[in-house]
Parts: sequence; structure tokens; C-alpha cells
Amino acid sequence: MFKQIALITNSRGIKITDTLRSVTDFLRSKGLSIVLDEACVDLLSDTGLKVVSAQDLPDSCDMAIAIGGDGAMLKAAGLLTDCDVPLLGINRGRLGFLADIPANRVEEELEQILNGNYVEDERFQLHYQVDREDKTIISSDAFNDVIIQKWNIAKLIELTTYVDKKLLNSQRSDGLIIASPTGSTAYALSGGGPILHPSLDALALVPICPHALSNRPIVIDSNSSIEVIVGTPEIDHARLTCDGEIKCELATGDKVIITKKDKKIRLIHPKGHDHFNILRVKLQWG
Repeated sequence: MFKQIALITNSRGIKITDTLRSVTDFLRSKGLSIVLDEACVDLLSDTGLKVVSAQDLPDSCDMAIAIGGDGAMLKAAGLLTDCDVPLLGINRGRLGFLADIPANRVEEELEQILNGNYVEDERFQLHYQVDREDKTIISSDAFNDVIIQKWNIAKLIELTTYVDKKLLNSQRSDGLIIASPTGSTAYALSGGGPILHPSLDALALVPICPHALSNRPIVIDSNSSIEVIVGTPEIDHARLTCDGEIKCELATGDKVIITKKDKKIRLIHPKGHDHFNILRVKLQWG
């Protein structure tokens, strides 16, 4: 089974440090090799554990554990984007759709997982690029969503969207969210988008505050190529955000192209994991 474990976080605070320490103590008691990302070592500077850079982390482990909220999981997914290392999440954040092991059950759940009692599901990622005057100015990957949104002004932006080279619509709005099934419970949910089951091969396109009551979210095949052209004439009025991080400022005529990435993220869950139960608990459904 798993022999080399990487610990990843993006947070600080006593509760994160306490959980990190509990996890390292437990993994050491099992005789496992542990490496820390650079954020973890700031919290556990006295352990003597090996620290690896973001670039070297995927080659240093056969399982990664993210400790924090879904932001920590997104960070970890970004580090593991091109490798086949499974990812487990311990929730010390708020909702925790992705990080589904509660802090008060860490040792019990880890014991089961290390013994092979777990379920695994694969989630596809998004690939995006921004083309400006026939040159690609940025290109990377996202796990949750790619978002084009207004910036720095209380004014709508203009976007024209094509799906597989066919015109979908032109809209004036605060922006557009392109979400994977994993990201459908994030910002897209707040924008009124549908919840997509993780097993679906689909994408949700969710307008943000569109200036038309008829402009609604739409679900399309995940193998589609999406192209969004920015029509806003002003500079610094639109930006690209991916998985909660600002990536670049968008200019008039920029083309944002989104496709499904050919590599997937492997998520590990405790035995008996039930996505519908996660929704009921996190969203307080009856």
C-alpha cells in the first residue's frame, strides 16, 4: 500500500498545526515516510521531516494528504496535476466538499485507508489558455473552475461564447463561470448553477448577474471546446480567475479557450463515501 506520504496545506493557525502534528505522529507510528510541502514546514519546523519543493513533490510520494479546507485541496490538486498520485483531504476549513475527513476522526479513518479500506474516484480537470493577437499569453490547468469576471468597476462586461466553434450567445454580465462537476458546488453554485454529480462528463456554464432574465446556466458535454471572446473596450475591466486565484488581466479581443485536460485527479475517500450525503450535510438539506 502507501509508503511515502506528502502533507500539504495552504493555511496557518493552531487548529491546522495541531492536525498536522497529529497526522505526522500517526504516520510515523506506522513506519511511513513523510515529506512536507513548504507551507507545512513553517508550522512544523521542529520535526526534522524532509521538505520538498512544489516541483519535486509529485515524485516524492505515493499519496498526498491535504489538510485545511477545499482551498488546500485545490492547491494539492494543482501540485499533482500531471501525475498519478492519489489525494486525500482532512477538513479543517468550512464546508469541505473535497476534504471530507473530519478532524475528530483522523486516526480512525487513516487507519482504515492505510489498510486498503477506501473508495477512489477520478475527477477530470480543465485546461485553459488566453490568446491575444494570435499569441498565447498564459496557459495552465484548473480543477474547479475558470472564471472571466469584471474587475475594478461597477459596470457590466461583454462576452461572446462559442461551443465547438458554434455561437452560444453574447452577453453583458458580471462574468462567466466555466465549472467542472467538482467545481459545480463552488462559486458556480453561488451563481445559481446546477450541481453536477462528479461522475458526469459535463461542464456547467454559469453567467454571473447577466443583464437578461432569459440568460440561464447551461450544461454541455465536457469534451466540448469553449471559446469566450472579451468585448469590453476598457482596459483593466475584466480578469481571469482560476480555482480562486487571479491569473491575468484581460483585454479587448482576448480569447479564453477552455477544454478538458487529459489527466485526471485521483481522490481517496473513506469507505462508505456517499456524495449525496455530503450534499445533505454541507448544504443542510433535510
